[in-house]
Amino acid sequence: MQIVLMIISILLIAIVLLQSAKAESASNAITGGNDSLFANRKERGGELVISRMTLGLGIAFFIICLIIGF
Repeated sequence: MQIVLMIISILLIAIVLLQSAKAESASNAITGGNDSLFANRKERGGELVISRMTLGLGIAFFIICLIIGF
């Protein structure tokens, strides 16, 4: 079970690093850039796949951590 957790952790780190577009918007909001961070923007194509993979891997990580903890 711990090997599966390590694999999911590595995949989660890689997927989060691929989400560079959102990180740029967040840094603009912190440094006083324009307000496009809160614009109603739909994810399409590759962004949607990466976002859903991040959600799935995050949930799997959380569940496996709970199983290992108990």
